[in-house]
Formats: sequence, structure tokens, C-alpha cells
Amino acid sequence: MTSHNPAAARGKGPLLTFICVGIFMVYLDSTIVNVALPAVQRDLSTDITQLQWVIDAYALAVACLLLTAGTLGDILGRKRIFLGGLVGFLAASVLCAAASSYEFLLVARVLQGAAGSIMIPVSLALISGTYPEPAARARAIGVWAGVGGLALAAGPVLGGLLVDSLGWQSIFWVNVPVGLVALAALIRMLPESRSPVGRRADVVGQLLFIAAMAGLVYGLIEASAEGWGAPVILGSFAAAAVALTAFVLWELRQDDPMLPMGLFRSPVLVVAGAVNFLGLFGLYGSIFLLTFYLQQINGLSTIETGVRFLALNLAIMLFSYVASVLAARYGPKIPILIGSAASAVGLFQFSRLEPGGGYDSYWWAMALLGAGVSLVGAPATVALLSSVRPEQAGTASGVSNTFRQVGSVFGVALTGTLLVQHLGGAVPGALSSIDMTAARRDRAVEALSSGDLGAIGDLPARLQGPVMDAVAPVFTDGLRVGFAAAAVGTIVGGLFALIVLPGRGKRPTTTPASPAPASRVTTG
Repeated sequence: MTSHNPAAARGKGPLLTFICVGIFMVYLDSTIVNVALPAVQRDLSTDITQLQWVIDAYALAVACLLLTAGTLGDILGRKRIFLGGLVGFLAASVLCAAASSYEFLLVARVLQGAAGSIMIPVSLALISGTYPEPAARARAIGVWAGVGGLALAAGPVLGGLLVDSLGWQSIFWVNVPVGLVALAALIRMLPESRSPVGRRADVVGQLLFIAAMAGLVYGLIEASAEGWGAPVILGSFAAAAVALTAFVLWELRQDDPMLPMGLFRSPVLVVAGAVNFLGLFGLYGSIFLLTFYLQQINGLSTIETGVRFLALNLAIMLFSYVASVLAARYGPKIPILIGSAASAVGLFQFSRLEPGGGYDSYWWAMALLGAGVSLVGAPATVALLSSVRPEQAGTASGVSNTFRQVGSVFGVALTGTLLVQHLGGAVPGALSSIDMTAARRDRAVEALSSGDLGAIGDLPARLQGPVMDAVAPVFTDGLRVGFAAAAVGTIVGGLFALIVLPGRGKRPTTTPASPAPASRVTTG
């Protein structure tokens, strides 16, 4: 069922605009931090593993809380929850900007991600209810996805401008004036809505899901330092497996579960979710790795790094629109296949980068990755929402975004870990032939193995050039491993889509009636 609201009908365009402004900030803070990582590393004395946590703490909080956020909107009102999330996001941004230590920044990033997680599914529910007609809804979702994609791509450029001019703290301060404008507009324009049927939050399911995701991510990130066979890492993975199993069993027993398991009877939903997961895995992992390549290996400034990402930005801007047109005309399968292939080619080109490589060797790979991610994102979301019953749209949108956010978490976690693990094995050999004292070599090996190339600046001038020449190829080889893993993932996603997704003119079979009640209707 969909409620009709005259105020919402009259103000659909402006309402969609300001909702997307809020979503733009949430997605922007997923990538704007990347180009600031070397500055954060110097200022707060962190290594690559800690920088992974700065990125993933945010994304993990978003991924873990998305499904519950939709339920809170049903219970407390979607306007109240969306605006509450926006206020919380602005407050957490101020805390991030004020951070004077790694630990403070990490906690603030968790809070920021938790607030952002509230906004994403509720925004889709609001849009879905505001645009009940399928064609108009698909276009609105395309705009929503395009804004999110633009934010992901704009992060490096905007971050570069801000960090070089005002310091890394400015990437968080910029949210405040933008968010306050959106808040003032939405307080007046946004109609209140909630579920007509009583709902309750699945607290146990939420805690089990958080435990499972946190265990997996901790194991992936810390394995580079502890070793894959270390008891703490094996224990982390084991705890995650137990928590995930308990989560599934708990959800199967609930009348109103956080995640209705019946949704996964739809192979289209599973594949569309997997495609979203793998697409964001490649995008986030690549931005994370490319930032280190451009700044620490090629010696570019923050703004120069951001400008290099323009090829990615422009491709996302263009193909976010193209994706919605192709999906409307040919269905989601064709653009997803084209996008997966384009992303894979771009990622494989990244895996061939050499130290000091010129822009001509990777600008077109950035463009292919941007085009590919855009061609996959909106069509996969449309396919996923089309594969479920209308009353399941709210939950399905939460599932879609959970797949995307978990993909971004794993992209940074796994590619960063592969890099650090490679450095740990190769750096000692690379420095073995350089003439320096044993104590100085040990300190250099420890710092460089953790990815802190800034430590080269602490060496005597006569050693800086030889050490950089020795370490740069090793660092680049480590990046290649991560890029290759991301490329393989996009190929797998494309193959899944080829086999499972319906072709042009074929509507996916919706899932049968599930335990999700009618309260999951996404009314605006």
C-alpha cells in the first residue's frame, strides 16, 4: 500500500533534491577521507592498518545498522529518523574535525557512520513512497544512485582541494554548512510517515549481525600484522562464523525479523546484491590503493592526487545517467554485464602500474572503473527491488545497501591487508643491500613494512633516494595484488548476472510471501 500525500506530490523535485543532499554527504565521507590519509598518518602517527580502520570504522557502522534503521523509521516516523540521522551526522563530523588522536578519530568515525546508516534506507523508503509509479520510481532511484556515485567520486577531488588549502580537518567541517541548509529545508518540506502496523526492533538480531561483521573485518585487517594463522585471527573468524550462524537461526524464528530469510529465495535478489557488493569492493579498494600510489610512490600532492581522480569522477557523472537509460530500455542485465567488464579491464590495468607511471597509463582505467561502477549500481538496485513483493521494498532496499556497504568494508580491508602482508615479506630483502647500521635498518624495516613511507624522510639525506628506489617497486607490487583481486571479483559478479538475471522484457519472479509484514511498505 502507498499513501498519497498532496504536499509530497507538489514538492517531489525539491524534496528529492534535499534528500539527495543528505545522502551526498554520507557517501562523500566514504571517499573524501582517502586523499587525506597521508596527512592523517603524519599528523596522528598511524600506520596503514590503522588507516584502514579510519575508513572501515565508518563503512562498518553504516553496513551493520542499515537494516535496523528502516525499522526505526517504521516505528518512530521516517521524517523524524531521517532528520535525527542528519543531526547526528553533523555532530559526529564536528567531532572528527576536532580529533587530536587516532583513537578519538576512530570513535568519531563510528558515530558518523552510525548516523549515516540511519539516513540511507529511510531515504530510499521516502523516495519509493513519493514515486509510486514504477517508471518514475526507477528514474528517481537512478538520480539517488547517481548522487551517491557522484559523491563517491567527488570525494578525492574535493578532499584534495580542502586538505591542501585548509588541512585534513576541513574535510569534516565542510559537512556542517551543507547539512544545515538541507536540515532547514527538510524540516519544512518532508512529510511524516510511519508503518500503519506495529513494529519492533530486532535487538538480538542486530547485535549478532554486528558481532559477525566486526569479527570478519577485524580478522581481515589485523591479519597483516598478526598473521593469518595467529590464534587471535583464527578466533576472530571463528567468532564471526558462530555469530553469523546464530544470526540466521535467530532470524528464521522471528515473526518480524530484521532480515527476512525468505527474501533470499529469489536468485535475482542474491545476484543483484552480490553484484553491488563486488562493484563497491573494487571501487573502494582501488581508491584506497591509488591514493598511496599517487602520493607516496609518485610523490604527488593532495590536490594533484584529487585532480588525477577527475577521470573517475566524470565517468561516474556521465554513466550514472546512461545506466538509468540503458536499464529502462534494455533491462538491468545488459548494463550490468557491460559495467562489470569495464570495471574488470580498468582494474587489471591498475595491476600493471609501475613506480612513476604517467597519467596516460591509468586515466582511462579510472574512467573505465567509474563507468563500470555506475553501469552496475542503479540497474542492480532496480533489479533487486523488482524481484520482491511491493510490501518488501523497504527491507529489500536495506539489503541492497547492506551489500554495497559490506563490499566497501571488505574492499579496503582485504586490499590493504594484501598490501601490508606483501610489504612485510618483501621490504627486509629490498633494504638488505643498502649501507646503513643494523639498528637504523631495523627501524626502517618496521616502519616501511607497515606502509609508512613517510619514515623515509626521517633517514639521512644520503639514504632517502636509495631507500625509496628500493621500496617503491615493492610497494607497487603489493598494490597490484589488491587490484588483481578486485578485478577477479568484478568478473565473478558479471558472470553471476549473465547466468541469473532476466533479459530484456522479462520480469523477475518475485519472492513468495515472507514473514515480513505489510508494515515494510515504503510510504512517503
